[in-house]
Amino acid sequence: MFPEQEIPVTQNTQASRFEIQVEGHLAVLEYQMQGNVMVCTHTGVPEALGGRGLGSKLARAALEYARQNDLKVWPLCSFVAGYIQKHPEYQPLVK
Repeated sequence: MFPEQEIPVTQNTQASRFEIQVEGHLAVLEYQMQGNVMVCTHTGVPEALGGRGLGSKLARAALEYARQNDLKVWPLCSFVAGYIQKHPEYQPLVK
């Protein structure tokens, strides 16, 4: 088992989502691309993995990806919107 900070986030571009696989479970942040806008549509963390900060880890990975690729973010997902509210350094990315 990885220490929490070392759990890798992968981007599955074919499925349009960021993923974390832990202990046979899959946590995801789903998105759709509309031109240069990443529309974050859903964040899902299985109950078995809850309370470990994996949703935040997914949100951070998606937002960093957007920042590094000069993309805007449309946080339709309430979790991502809340994450941006708590981390104002990502506010300039919001469309």
